[in-house]
Amino acid sequence: MVVTGASGGIGSACARAFAAEGARLVLHARTRPEAAQRLAAELSVETLVVAADLRDETEVGHLFEASVGRFGTLDVLVANAGIWPPEEVPVARLSLERWNDTIASDLTSVFLCARGFLAHLEARRAESASIVMIGSTAAVFGEAGHADYAAAKAALTYGLTRTLKNEIVRIVPSGRVNTVCPGWTLTEMARPGLNDPDTVVRVLQTRALRRVGRPEDIASAVTFLASDRLAGHLTGQILTVAGGMEGRLLHRPEEIDPTSA
Repeated sequence: MVVTGASGGIGSACARAFAAEGARLVLHARTRPEAAQRLAAELSVETLVVAADLRDETEVGHLFEASVGRFGTLDVLVANAGIWPPEEVPVARLSLERWNDTIASDLTSVFLCARGFLAHLEARRAESASIVMIGSTAAVFGEAGHADYAAAKAALTYGLTRTLKNEIVRIVPSGRVNTVCPGWTLTEMARPGLNDPDTVVRVLQTRALRRVGRPEDIASAVTFLASDRLAGHLTGQILTVAGGMEGRLLHRPEEIDPTSA
């Protein structure tokens, strides 16, 4: 199986969760391959680390060629890699350069990986297959100052998920495609925001469970959806893992402990 963005918080948590189930893993990284190498050394299963820029179709092709060359067949793709530009920029001042970079990193990269995975399934006549993509609550509720990120994740979460779940079964009749939408989660990508107590209070006011998510929370949902045994009749589903987040305030500020993050 392939986990993209395996050097990040959610990706590494997914890798550890799948390793606990005995899965053989392809760990992808773009900017921090050394972190993926350290993760591979930590795990007790067979692994392959591949560095690739998933915005480039040639490099995505290399990722799948190397993966198939090592393991012969692939049955799970966890499309986790992506970016979240931390600077808040309203649409009125959002540059086309940033827009294009975010769309390429968070949407085009997933399309290219899904295309490569489906081509592999078709060529190998696979018997089972599952794609789990990582969306975001920004896809569900939007995110002011981050329209590029919200738009990319919404396209992935709704249009791409629900199209792919109808296409994969033409290749693998039991194939499934689902998406997990994390809320604010304790990762390096989110740390700049979560270092601000006011941000933490604002985030936790909108969710029933008054704590920020952990990467392991997301990984548990991903491994569940990837499993044919546990989730074999679930496809096209969007699972939000955000402590009961809603688009409204559920708690007063004084009811929130920002150190709970």
